[in-house]
Amino acid sequence: MLHGAASGDSFMKKVSILMYHQVGRFPPPAAHRASFCHIRRFKAQMAYLHRFRYKVIGLEKALRGLFGEEPMPEHSVVLTFDDGCENFRDYALPVLKKYRFPATLFLVSSLVGKRAEWLEGRAQAPPKLMDRETLLLLKGEDIVFGSHTRSHSSLTALNLLSMREEIVQSKADLEHLLGEEVKYFCYPNGEFDEQVVATVRDAGYEAALTCERASATPFDDRFALPRKAISYGDSLLGYFWKLHMKHRRKTRR
Repeated sequence: MLHGAASGDSFMKKVSILMYHQVGRFPPPAAHRASFCHIRRFKAQMAYLHRFRYKVIGLEKALRGLFGEEPMPEHSVVLTFDDGCENFRDYALPVLKKYRFPATLFLVSSLVGKRAEWLEGRAQAPPKLMDRETLLLLKGEDIVFGSHTRSHSSLTALNLLSMREEIVQSKADLEHLLGEEVKYFCYPNGEFDEQVVATVRDAGYEAALTCERASATPFDDRFALPRKAISYGDSLLGYFWKLHMKHRRKTRR
């Protein structure tokens, strides 16, 4: 599906939506490396964006640039963080505040203040998720919140009723908890199909993000926008390569 008018400069418009999960101090993970970013590398990455004058913009501004009439600044970057782990507050947030970078956090509504139960059984204990008080404090820090379902379930494996509840109820839960509209959605594990996308659209979200690797362009479906995963081992050279060379979509489905 093509969403957004193909204006004369549409083919030039693109934005790197970066996908982070946990930020902190971790031993080298044996698996799921895209779920971890060591704080040392995160600091270097944010300093790199600042030093070389990348345009770190919010998701809303990126959508207006891709699908609206606004120009898209060259070398635009959007920062997104999945799951809402507590280490975001302790490690990522101070760095973002230093550079005044906006970010979007995707929360699992029924597990706010609990642990990331879907990570049970991996080498490390499931990380703690931010509680309501912490999330409310973040509202004044140029942070936008989105939904990551109610329980981080794989939506394509659920029946229609359960799938719809994960998508629709999570929006209602978070809006009640935060006292503000929740406009954006993120597919757990990057798993979605046409029925899931249609449900997200019908639920009243304005856009949704995947785990498919590419720059986002006006030719993407706004309910299946690609992102670029930042992995534990990414050096600054690898970071540069993802920002400037990794534009073609690589599907995980």
